[in-house]
Amino acid sequence: MIRFPKDFLWGGATACFQYEGGYKEKGRGLSSHDFETAGDIDKERQITLKLNNGTRGSIDYRDSIPDGAIPYIYDDIYYPSHQATDFYHHWKEDIALFAEMGFKVYRFSISWSRIFPNGDEEKANEDGLKFYEMIIDELLKYNIEPMITICHDEVPFHLCELYDGWAGRETIGCYVNYATTLFNRFKDKVRYWITFNEINNLGGYAQMGTHRQDSQTRYQAVHHMFVASAKAISQGKKIMGDIKFGAMFALSEIYPATCNPEDVFATYCKQREALFFVDVMARGSYPNYTKDIFNKKDVKLKVSEEDRNLIKKHTLDFISFSYYRSSIVSAGSKVDHMGGEPNPYLKKTQWGAGIDPLGIRYCLNEIYDRYQKPLFVIENGMGAVDILENGKIHDYYRIKYVAEHLKQLRDAIVIDKVPCFGYTMWGCTDLISLASGQMKKRYGFIYVDMNDYGQGSLQRYRKDSFYWYKKVIKTNGSDLTF
Repeated sequence: MIRFPKDFLWGGATACFQYEGGYKEKGRGLSSHDFETAGDIDKERQITLKLNNGTRGSIDYRDSIPDGAIPYIYDDIYYPSHQATDFYHHWKEDIALFAEMGFKVYRFSISWSRIFPNGDEEKANEDGLKFYEMIIDELLKYNIEPMITICHDEVPFHLCELYDGWAGRETIGCYVNYATTLFNRFKDKVRYWITFNEINNLGGYAQMGTHRQDSQTRYQAVHHMFVASAKAISQGKKIMGDIKFGAMFALSEIYPATCNPEDVFATYCKQREALFFVDVMARGSYPNYTKDIFNKKDVKLKVSEEDRNLIKKHTLDFISFSYYRSSIVSAGSKVDHMGGEPNPYLKKTQWGAGIDPLGIRYCLNEIYDRYQKPLFVIENGMGAVDILENGKIHDYYRIKYVAEHLKQLRDAIVIDKVPCFGYTMWGCTDLISLASGQMKKRYGFIYVDMNDYGQGSLQRYRKDSFYWYKKVIKTNGSDLTF
């Protein structure tokens, strides 16, 4: 029988702004995601603004903020992150459910503005530190390994306005101070740290706090994140010694649309454009091919010799990534560095993502061949509409999706000898969708009674997939039947 390694880390993953809620509780400051509205499959999320003439405005969440406008919260608009699915008031209950499933690890993010409300204070918010300490202690009580994402796609609002978020080099020092505070507080309790989430996504204001979304601003912001990660790793190793640092990348396998050499080469170039972020953080330098990428985008990075030395010296111990789908590329594709076109050979989720279990095996081999570092599948799952009937949720479709991906993950580990040491299913408890802000796009093994408008009891229900994943963990993945 083909088995997973005996010490394989099974668990789930969440993000604070999609799950935690409590956005004004006990001194938490505003964060870049707090201004995002809900959207839909055909409607982009908006960032609400106060324009320079005092009137209301809004932009699609990926767009630049007009000069003189500031993000603004209006009382008559629903902002999903403010309550999310209220882990803030349900953490004990939810962690008990994780333990019931048999979790070995739980990956979660800390809200920067809950620790430093403005992002640049000298003294941390003690109530924020105590909140996360309670969570960590509760996890350890159940022998669940905490894995902490230091920055999961958000920036304190004050830093967005003061320094233009990650576009400003000053944000590096604020981040390092924040990370160092976490290291000093939790140094004896947390062994796995993720410096940044999906750093290669080049998100808009909500992710990077940058007002402009041109290539120069975005790539300079990412460079500052590279430096911040290196500095945080340096500090963390000094304070905590033998602990492990990773960063998280969004990886969607990209295939050529045809065997036409032009399509094959276009795919190769597109994949390199997505992977250069990993090259920098895992290998310690910008690869030569980025010169061409930056030239084509008219990007002129400001990189100091100190930056280069820090990045070279403080690389990642392991590489973690999300995998949800795959796509295809042709020579004429007009897609961004992470995108692709639908693969006609694949079935799709209700939200149009191509379902490609074999792609995760392909991805694991590709990444390990390139970097020779331990890997961790930190996000995987499918968003779907679940129906609650008489307290039951029969989500066979989710079980099938996860089972088929786990079979390919197992084969990558056992047959291909890829050293992957864990798997955390995304949104283990239902949470707010990042892309659409919807609640009905559910990922979890645990159902939360809430609709797209934040209404509901917030009661938790075990889905059929809850019991299935419990069996998977109990058998260490030897029983993936469904």
